[in-house]
Formats: sequence, C-alpha cells, structure tokens
Amino acid sequence: MRALTYVFAAAALATVQMTAAAQTPPDTSRPPAVLPLDAEPAPRVVAYPALPEPLARGVVIVQFRTENFRVIPVFGKAATQVSPRVGHLHVTVDDGPATWAHTSEDPIIVVGLPPGPHKVRMELADPTHKILATEVVSVTVPDTRSPGTAAAPPAHRH
Repeated sequence: MRALTYVFAAAALATVQMTAAAQTPPDTSRPPAVLPLDAEPAPRVVAYPALPEPLARGVVIVQFRTENFRVIPVFGKAATQVSPRVGHLHVTVDDGPATWAHTSEDPIIVVGLPPGPHKVRMELADPTHKILATEVVSVTVPDTRSPGTAAAPPAHRH
C-alpha cells in the first residue's frame, strides 16, 4: 500500500512539473486580451523605406509593421471594442484623390507611377475609419527609359 502511495505521489508531482514546464512566458509585446482599450498603449505604424531593387524597376514596395494594432479586414462599430485594437490602413499616394483600404499585413505595392518624387501616406484606421496614426514614406521613382527612347514600357500591368 505504501508503494502505491509513492507511485501516485510521484505521478502527481510529474504532472505538476510538466504543466509548469509547458507554460511559456507571456508575450510582452502585446497587451493581454483582457486589458481595457483605454489602458492599451497608442497604436503605431512603422514604415520602412521602399525596397531598392523593385524601385529601380519603377515598382514601389513599402513594408511596414504595426504596434498595439492588428491589420485585418474587419469593419463596423462593434469591432472598435476588440483588444488588442484591430482595423486597416488607408493608403494615399501623393495626396491624390484616391485612397484605398489595405486590410492585410502584406507590403504596400504601387506600380505605374511616373518618374520623380512621390509620397505614400499610410494611416492606421479603426473599423469605423477613425485615423489613429499616420506614417509617410517618400520615394523617388527613377526614369527607367533607356537613353534615346521616348518612353519605357510600363513596369507591370494588371
């Protein structure tokens, strides 16, 4: 009987140790899901310079990351209460009349811009389109025409 008690005690101790070892430390880069939104740090978008190799061909690819915010295709007032915050990006090129909603964490890709300087504005928007943070990336699209030609063919068509 005493041997059986030791077996059960050893099994219980092993189970507790395995459970403790299986637990991972909390992810400190994201607030816990139970943290009220007003207690979360402000969301932020961090944009990186356009990738040089595609830019040399006239294709603007801007990678970015967000902090305290997840970019997903969700809209509507109810989604503003999700923690951590969720939403999408509003992307505008050269303060133009057109803005599009970017709903993934994939890079921003712009093709067909004329040679010269341009600005790509990325705005973090909540599910109701309220702007929470903004980042602007300046790029210069090179002239990809060969010397002596009137115009270069488009870099990429859809």
